[in-house]
Amino acid sequence: MQRLQGKRALITGGTSGIGLETARRFLSEGARVAVTGTNPRTLETAGKTLGPGVAVIASDAGDVNAQRALARTIGEAFGGLDILVVNAGIADLRPLEQWDEAAFDRSLAINFKGPFFLVQALLPVLANPAAIVLTTSINAHIGMPTSSIYAATKAALLSLAKTLSGELLPRGVRVNAVSPGPIATPLHDKLGVAHPEMNMAEALTSQIPARRFGTSSEIAQAIVFLAYDEAAFTVGSELVIDGGMSTL
Repeated sequence: MQRLQGKRALITGGTSGIGLETARRFLSEGARVAVTGTNPRTLETAGKTLGPGVAVIASDAGDVNAQRALARTIGEAFGGLDILVVNAGIADLRPLEQWDEAAFDRSLAINFKGPFFLVQALLPVLANPAAIVLTTSINAHIGMPTSSIYAATKAALLSLAKTLSGELLPRGVRVNAVSPGPIATPLHDKLGVAHPEMNMAEALTSQIPARRFGTSSEIAQAIVFLAYDEAAFTVGSELVIDGGMSTL
């Protein structure tokens, strides 16, 4: 059964990692897909991987004007949008004393400001019903050293899953969030090491009850569920997928 047959989907940050795997899953479920990214190499790779039927769009997730341009492009290409997956993000991890205003503003722009204004810009083309899935993080819940700004931006995005649900549900738009723990993707290569004498993977794995990193496929399957019409009663919810890390 193709659960997303005929659905039109946009996945930001869809050229690598969780976003790319989600695009693959959506295609296998029958959706029409557009993905965004900024890296020319991953844009090209995504185009080859996903095939000619997928719109691969260069778009800066932290630029408000770029979000408006992206919304126009999607409206022209698809005529409307049934699913939005806000997946673009950066994990800039630094001790408190190493932050400056420019780095702070960059994280806030890419992880929260851009996504907020993308949803706003897409309002005229969102279908009824439609589903929005926000990729947040368990860092919104735990006190990981050096993650102060990253965690704050993801907590802000997680808050949108609740507030925008209340605001947009009368329009037929559901908003939910997935909060991954450490996943084997390029983004998580930068996560902090609790014990300098251990390598990064070992340090993080020691903090995960499941004793392994998650996979992009495990997150993508959760996103498919939240995007599917049978999840119509799932509103303003958060799916934590972290191998038990946030329970400790």
